[in-house]
Parts: sequence; structure tokens; C-alpha cells
Amino acid sequence: MVEAITATYVQEDADWAITVSGRGKELTARAPGIIAARDRADQLVEQLAGDTKTTVVHLLNGSALDFTSAYMTARLTLPKLPPLEVPPPGSVPKQQTPDSAEKKPQLPPSKQLPKAVEDPKKPATPAPAEAKAPAKQA
Repeated sequence: MVEAITATYVQEDADWAITVSGRGKELTARAPGIIAARDRADQLVEQLAGDTKTTVVHLLNGSALDFTSAYMTARLTLPKLPPLEVPPPGSVPKQQTPDSAEKKPQLPPSKQLPKAVEDPKKPATPAPAEAKAPAKQA
């Protein structure tokens, strides 16, 4: 019969305390968020179980449902981003300054064209014009 390993999570301010117990041992750790705590719990489970297949029960407040709800909410919630700044009409965005507009973006070597194709050679002097004979007047 396979003995389940239990991972218990307790929130302490912004950090999470993790206790993984099973097979007569108990390991503890801390992590900065619930997602990091779950990853750390997986590492602790590997230490306890080794290469054998195990069942792990993750508990928050003694409930697997509470843990799943908190974990999935954290995984599916978008990060808070600063508000988008819209420049006034006619202004130059910060990314496109006159200096940066002149520079070409650096391409990876596999995407770069040979030098002969990139910068075609311009003739150093203009081609001599052919001497035209004056037109006959009738």
C-alpha cells in the first residue's frame, strides 16, 4: 500500500511556510508566494520519496479544496501592470527618439544579409557622358 505524503501550507504575511511529512520524516521550508511554495513542496517531496511514485495531498487550512482554490487563483490572476501612458498627439514616444530612429536594430547572425547585399557599392565617380555630335540644322 502506498503511503500518501502531506504538504501543509500556512501563510505568514507575504511568505508561506511549508511542511511536508510522510514516511516517518518531516521537512519544512519557506517561500515568497503560494506558487513558489508549491514548487518548493515538490522539491521536498522528491527528497522524501526519492524515485518511487507517491501520492501527495496539498492542504491549506486542513483542506485540499482551499489549497486548490488559492493556488489556481494565484496561477490564473494577471499581474498588476502600471497604467498605460498615452502620449499627447504630435509628441515623439520615448522609444523612438531621433537618435534611435537612425540606428538599425541588431539582427541575429543567422538573419543578417551578407555585407555586399546590405550596402550596395555606389560608383565613386559618375560615368563619363558620351560626346554628342551637334544636331544638323536644316
